[in-house]
Amino acid sequence: MTSRLPFRLEACATGSGARAGVFRTLHNEVLTPLFMPVGTQATVKAQLPQTLEDAGSQILLANTYHLLLRPGPEVFRRMGGIHKFMSWNRSVLTDSGGYQIFSLPHSRSMTEEGAVFQSYTDGRSILLSPEVSIGAQVAIGSDIMMALDQCVPSTAEEAVARAALELTHRWASRSLAARGDSPQAMFGIVQGALFPELRRESALGLAEMDFEGFAIGGLAVGEGRTAREEICEFTAGLLPADKPRYLMGVGTPLDILEAVHRGVDMFDCIIPTQVAQRGGVFTSRGYLQLRRGVYKFSDEPLDPGCSCPTCRRYSRAYLHHLTKTRETLGWQLLGKHNIHFYHQLMREIRESIFSDTFLSLYQEKRAMLHEDDMDNPVVVQTPKKPKRQVLGNYEIHTAREGFASIRHIHSGEIMHSRTPPMDEANRLYIEQSRLSGLLRESGAEPLVIWDVGLGAGANAMAAINCHGKEAGPVRDLHIISFENDLDSLRLAFRNNDQFHYLRHSAPAAILKESKWTSKSHPGLSWTLVSGNFLEVMEAAPAPPDLIFYDMFSGKTNAEAWTLAAFRRLFAACRGRRAELFTYTCSTASRVAMLAAGFFVARGRSTGDKTETTIAFTPQAGRAGRDLLGADWLAKWRRSTARFPADLPSPEHPAWEEVILRHEQFRNPEEEANAG
Repeated sequence: MTSRLPFRLEACATGSGARAGVFRTLHNEVLTPLFMPVGTQATVKAQLPQTLEDAGSQILLANTYHLLLRPGPEVFRRMGGIHKFMSWNRSVLTDSGGYQIFSLPHSRSMTEEGAVFQSYTDGRSILLSPEVSIGAQVAIGSDIMMALDQCVPSTAEEAVARAALELTHRWASRSLAARGDSPQAMFGIVQGALFPELRRESALGLAEMDFEGFAIGGLAVGEGRTAREEICEFTAGLLPADKPRYLMGVGTPLDILEAVHRGVDMFDCIIPTQVAQRGGVFTSRGYLQLRRGVYKFSDEPLDPGCSCPTCRRYSRAYLHHLTKTRETLGWQLLGKHNIHFYHQLMREIRESIFSDTFLSLYQEKRAMLHEDDMDNPVVVQTPKKPKRQVLGNYEIHTAREGFASIRHIHSGEIMHSRTPPMDEANRLYIEQSRLSGLLRESGAEPLVIWDVGLGAGANAMAAINCHGKEAGPVRDLHIISFENDLDSLRLAFRNNDQFHYLRHSAPAAILKESKWTSKSHPGLSWTLVSGNFLEVMEAAPAPPDLIFYDMFSGKTNAEAWTLAAFRRLFAACRGRRAELFTYTCSTASRVAMLAAGFFVARGRSTGDKTETTIAFTPQAGRAGRDLLGADWLAKWRRSTARFPADLPSPEHPAWEEVILRHEQFRNPEEEANAG
């Protein structure tokens, strides 16, 4: 069957998910990526259709819920559809009304059949079901219809998000059935809040249905920017590459730039006209607020780099005057500029994808779009110091770079002081351990990770996310975490708006039951072994293949870095091919690992450390590892920490020979002679 919305992917940016494509609607050819101005009531506020067309608008968005109530489907049937009704010759996309199910929770009741609203026009009860929504959209005559979905806050608990996802899928099937033989295209909407496994389930389930495109819903409804960007990228990567991807309700120019970078094609938002009503404009010199008195005598154009009608004709002084007097003309002129700015940004992005210079443009625009008025900087008052968030011996620490981590109050040690927790977890543990490749080894027995020093859960969650991103058959993965004080995890979990990686069913189950098993990924499990690691390691249900050794430093937890500790850990590997990864590069710790029987190599840098440490059993092999060699031995001989702290001084000479004779430091000639 011929697609109702033939889509062709024309170019992809190197080093980015950014894509450029083209599709054909019932009314016009549409170039992606694109921004769609919002015309909720069949009008973009304060803008003429001709103005929108001149600015480059290819698709306008209208809202089914509002148009269902007024003027009503019968008006559109008699008038020949929305295009003739509003004198618009290009495409229209209609939202299904699902957002109103989210935004009007106190004015509706939910059932399997649909959502019952009380009309704001005449007070009568209105059932918005998939059949009613699609029937109204068919009458409206939009080019692209949206399947009815249930949107919930992105910060919703997993049970709530799952129920909404499952209802959305049932409604998606009913929406497709209700379309019948209409030539209008239809998009399905991916839900799942901030839970990656739910997003995967939703995306894969909808991809099996006969939709012409897919929307990423349930974002920009409560989460922070970082969480939104991560879920957006994760979800976009799950959607078919040969169909358009639409991020609903987003956003600022910076939000759109970031989402294009993550593989999204289509956007809508009320922001261009909404901020214009309040005197706000986006320009090549930053974001301007025209209510500011600094513009009262300014005869400059609004944006010297813009060619829109507003910038060509009117001064900042006049636009300031219109804004202060709340004249409708001010709203119209500023809105006209903002829409032009959005479309110009999309054109530049598309051109950069074709010329394969998107990453350069991304860096340039990302820096500029962060700024307020560069020529007349806003003086920001210093905010009050936020209230400390403390639990037991832990508190939340906010780095200068803006990310949150956990600080151990007694020692002052900060978990991930220079690098966001998940960035460090991925760089130091997931990537170095080559976890993705290990999971793809076919026919292999289950992989076991010992997560020694659970802390706030970043390392374990990074491993879970890595498993979840793998497509096709993968090895079973069992994560075993060791921790004697769960207050750090509890504190981070209670503040998961700052620790967004904990918005997952796994941490909740670990805190409640000490065990979690994935429902969407059979073979993936996480177990907590509570207590002092050296006392409870024998209680682990399986020996390790990988060890993420993330204990507090020797200053705070001296016994964890002793020769005795590493001897026991080496024995626990039971002659297996096991590898250990840790953030430290201390000489005393490395020599303790060597003396215990491990081979030791340099690990990659992280935070303020130029290198970290990798240790592995002899069975693991040395390939691809930067082993400590003669240069390290020379440094070791000069060190004041040449021996493990728990090694008595009389034993030092004998242990020096143990280190020097370690197989790791033999050169090939010595090994041949020894043989």
